[in-house]
Amino acid sequence: MSIERIKHYIKQNDSLKKHLHRFIMHPVKTRPNWWIRMFAPLYQKRGKKSVIYKSVRLDTPPFNQFALGRYSVIEDFCCINNAVGDVTIGDYTRVGLSNVVIGPVKIGNHVNLAQHVAISGLNHNYEDIEKNIDEQGVSTQQIIIEDNVWIGANATILAGVTIGEHSVVAAGSVVNRSIPPYSVCVGIPARVVKQYDFDKKEWVSVRISNHK
Repeated sequence: MSIERIKHYIKQNDSLKKHLHRFIMHPVKTRPNWWIRMFAPLYQKRGKKSVIYKSVRLDTPPFNQFALGRYSVIEDFCCINNAVGDVTIGDYTRVGLSNVVIGPVKIGNHVNLAQHVAISGLNHNYEDIEKNIDEQGVSTQQIIIEDNVWIGANATILAGVTIGEHSVVAAGSVVNRSIPPYSVCVGIPARVVKQYDFDKKEWVSVRISNHK
C-alpha cells in the first residue's frame, strides 16, 4: 500500500485519525510528544550545510512537511510549527533570532528574516459566540515569500499573503495583503511606498497603492 493510500485511509477513519493524532501530539502542550521529536531527524528534510541552532523549538510532526534548504540557517530561540500546514524554506535563507513561523508557509531562496518576525498561516475560528474560541478549530491560508526578500525586525505576515520576489518589508510592518514583486512596503497595515521601474532602472516612489 502506497503512502498516499495510507494517508487517505487515515483521513477517512475519524477514530483512527483521533488516536493517531493523540499518539503524535501532546494534548496540552500542542506539540509533538517527546518520542516523536526523538525521531525528527529521520523525517525532516535538511539541505547541505544547513544550520538549526540548539535553542530552536521545532514543533514538526511527521504528518506535514518540514524542509530546510542548502546553506540556510534558523537562528536561536525561533519556533517553527508545521502542525497545521507544511513549512518549506529554500536555499541560502536566514531565519533571524526569535522568529515564529507557523504553516502553511513557503519561503524561497536568499530570503532574509530579521529579528522577532512572526509569520503565521493559521487563524482561530470565532464565528460561533456560543462556543469558546479555542473550541472552534482553526483555518489556514498559505503564506508565500518569494525569492530574494528582506523582512525587517518585528514585522508580522498574516495568513494568505504572498510577498513578491526582491521585495522589502520595513521593520514593524503588519502585512495583511499581498505585496507585488520589486516593492518596498511599510506600515500598519503595510502599503507599497516604492517599486522598481525597469524602464528608468531605478526605485520610484508610489503615492497610492491599489494592489490586492
